[in-house]
Amino acid sequence: MRQIRPTPPPRTPGQTWGSFLKNHASDIWACDFLQTYDLWFRTLFVFFIIELDSRRVVHFAVTSHPSDVWVAQQLREATPFDTRPWFLIRDNDRKYGTEFQRATNGIEVLRTPIRAPKANAVCERFLGSVRRECLDHVIIFNERHLYRVIKEYVAYFNAARPHQGIAGEVPIPSLNSISESAPSTQITAFPILGGLHHDYRRAA
Repeated sequence: MRQIRPTPPPRTPGQTWGSFLKNHASDIWACDFLQTYDLWFRTLFVFFIIELDSRRVVHFAVTSHPSDVWVAQQLREATPFDTRPWFLIRDNDRKYGTEFQRATNGIEVLRTPIRAPKANAVCERFLGSVRRECLDHVIIFNERHLYRVIKEYVAYFNAARPHQGIAGEVPIPSLNSISESAPSTQITAFPILGGLHHDYRRAA
């Protein structure tokens, strides 16, 4: 039987946006689109959903024709078995239509003000990282190639890349991750995206 979800955290009247995000980061996801182009200048879109508290990329998908129905399906795939946040931050893009609103199914959607990128700062910072650390160094051939590249970068971002916003930790800690308290053992470097980045792990 489905477990009864706890009462959602209250939104205190008069609370600043920054305080609200800080106090309820573990209950908030944010989503946004990243627009890019392939070798033949065809427009491609990458849709991301990220958890604010851990900086974990919850879900991503790639398409050349984003629509309300497509975005709604991505939200459903990101929330299987009723694993969903209490709040979801999004901008005012027309891609979020009636089908997307139905797919939220109990999630309170927080729309950012127009021309206020700082209202969704964590997600915007992540999109900048994707451009600077990945797409600016790779020539994309088509939609399938973009998906493979983003999939590899997201795996690196979630499990190997340290983040200043979470005290130098990684969103999904690994048993083989390097820590100062661990005994000295051999370190092995695993190339990511053809050597653009590296994941350093302790030898088994």
